[in-house]
Amino acid sequence: MNPGLIGIDEPLPAHSVALSTPAVKRWAWFACDCLRANFQFEPAMRAEVKFTPARPAVALLIETSNCFGREVLQGIRAFMGEGRGWAVHLTESGRGNEPPPWLARWRGHGIIARIENEAIARGVRALKLPVVNVSAAGAGTEFPTVISDSQAIARLAAEHLLERGFQHFAYCGDGRFSWSAVHGKNFAAYLESRGHACSWFESAAQDFADWELERRKLGEWLAALPRPVGVMACYDIRGQQVLEVCRELGIYVPDEVAVIGQHNDELLCELCDPPLSSVMPNARRVGYEAAALLQRGMSGETLPLRTLLIEPVGVMTRQSTDVVAVHDSQVAAAVRYIRGHACEAITVSDVLRAVPMSRTILERRFKQLLGRTPHQQILRERLERVKTMLTTTDLTLEAIADRTGFEHPEYLSVAFKRQTGQSPSAYRARHRT
Repeated sequence: MNPGLIGIDEPLPAHSVALSTPAVKRWAWFACDCLRANFQFEPAMRAEVKFTPARPAVALLIETSNCFGREVLQGIRAFMGEGRGWAVHLTESGRGNEPPPWLARWRGHGIIARIENEAIARGVRALKLPVVNVSAAGAGTEFPTVISDSQAIARLAAEHLLERGFQHFAYCGDGRFSWSAVHGKNFAAYLESRGHACSWFESAAQDFADWELERRKLGEWLAALPRPVGVMACYDIRGQQVLEVCRELGIYVPDEVAVIGQHNDELLCELCDPPLSSVMPNARRVGYEAAALLQRGMSGETLPLRTLLIEPVGVMTRQSTDVVAVHDSQVAAAVRYIRGHACEAITVSDVLRAVPMSRTILERRFKQLLGRTPHQQILRERLERVKTMLTTTDLTLEAIADRTGFEHPEYLSVAFKRQTGQSPSAYRARHRT
C-alpha cells in the first residue's frame, strides 16, 4: 500500500454480527485514522458520490377549467422543456377561486399565478417569493405581469368586422371582470378612430346570478340594435350567449348580426350555432414569457415592475362572421370569391371573370364600400394567411410562399414588410405560439 493512502480489503461483517467484533473495530480505527491524518483514498477505491442539486419548486396558481389557462400552462411546459428542471405544484382549480389551502404551508422558490382577486394577492404576497402574475384582473399590481395585449385584441376584432363591410358596431361585455371593460373601451376607441360609433351592452355583475333576467336584458339590447351590425363579445362564453339569444329572437346570424368572441376556445366555438369566430390570443407565449421572467427572479435578479403585453396571433374565422355586409351584391360576390381563392395566385382579372363588370367600376365600388382596391383585398387575404402559417407552423418561407400564391419568397418578404413593418422571420419570432 502506498504511503499516505489507506485501503480496506477486509470485508465488513454481516449485519447480524455484533459491533464489538474485531473486524468492525479494525475498520472503524482505519476510518478514524483517515480523518485525523487527512488521508485520501486511491482513485480506484474512491466512492463516486454524485449530488443532484434540488430543482426549484414552483407553484402554478392557474385555472385548468378553461382553454386560456390550459394554453398558459402549455407555454410554461415549453419553457421547462428547454432544460429547466422545475418541481411544479399544480392542483385543479377554476378561475377566481380562493387560494388553495396548501399554499400557506407550501415551501418553494417561485410562483406564477392568475391573480384574479385580493385573496389570491394576499396569499402569494405572504410567502415573500418571486411572483409573476398572468391575469389582467388588476389585482396584485405590485408583481410583474405578463398578459394579452388588449388594444391589439380589440383592433383585430374591429378590423375583422370592418373588412366585412359593417357600418354599425356593438360590444357585449361581462360586468364581473374589469378586463372586459378594458377590451370594450379599446374596441370603441379603435372604431371611433375609423369614424364609427359603438353601442355597449350595460352588464352588471349581479345580473349573472339570474340568467333569465340577463337573457331578457340581452334580448332587448340586441333587438334595438341597427342592422346589419357587428358585435364583439368580451370572450367566447359571452359570444355563445349572444348567439343563443339571437337564435331565440329569430335574428339571422351572420346576415343581421355577426358575432366575434375572444380566446378561441376551439371546442366551445365549434359547439356554438353557428360556430363562433374568435380572436386568437397567444396564451402559450404568455406562459413562456412568464416562466422566463420567474426563472430570472429565482436566480436572484430583481424583476422590473412592469407589464409585458403579448400580441394575439390573429382571428379564426367561422360561420358567425362569414358574411359580406355590403348592399352592393356584385362587390359582395367579388369579396367572397377573393376570400375563397386569394391563395391560388389569382389576379383582379380572375375576379372580373367570376363577377363580370368593368374593372374601373369594380375598383370604384371597392374603394367606396371597403376603402381599398380589389388588388389590395387579394394581397390582404394572402398576408393574413401568411401570418397564421408563420405563427402556427414550422413551414419554411418558401413553402409558405408556395401555399399563399406568391411566386417567390422574396416577393412575399417585400410585401409582408411593407404591410407589417417587419420581416417574416422577425414576425415569427415575436408571435410564435
